[in-house]
Amino acid sequence: MLREATTDDVHLMLSWRNQETNRQVSKTSHEITAEEHARWWSAVRGDPSRRVLVYVRDDRPCGVVTFFDLRLDGPRTGAWGFYLDADGLDGRGETLPAWLGVMREAVEYAFDGLHLDRLDGEVLGHNTVVRQMNRRFRFVEGTPRQELSDGREITVIPISLARADRRQR
Repeated sequence: MLREATTDDVHLMLSWRNQETNRQVSKTSHEITAEEHARWWSAVRGDPSRRVLVYVRDDRPCGVVTFFDLRLDGPRTGAWGFYLDADGLDGRGETLPAWLGVMREAVEYAFDGLHLDRLDGEVLGHNTVVRQMNRRFRFVEGTPRQELSDGREITVIPISLARADRRQR
């Protein structure tokens, strides 16, 4: 289940985002400070082009889904990303089911909740597991590009999924 994030979720979101597993596969790889996170939260919570949702599994919050660059007039498009409580899910042996669940719920929300025509995102080139999962959900990869982020060179691959191409339940 996805629900809107609240101020009560801010600490959880930061702790999950700073887990080593999540930092290794993110464009921003440094440990995010409480001040940085507070600035981000302050900016996104009132921005109509963004949504921040918490993924809840078995009544336990365990991930964050962000939608951004939402264009809800004309061709309805938006971008997304997510991260999970990798450490907690791994410790409970729930990583794969949660991962499948959050992707399924996010894609459903994008097309059935936000009524997008196309959902975009990015994945780092070295994140082969996520790239495989994206293909399973019928995302198409675009042309990779090199970027410099946090003092490291990364390969960023754009992905997209059109409404007509999504997997149906």
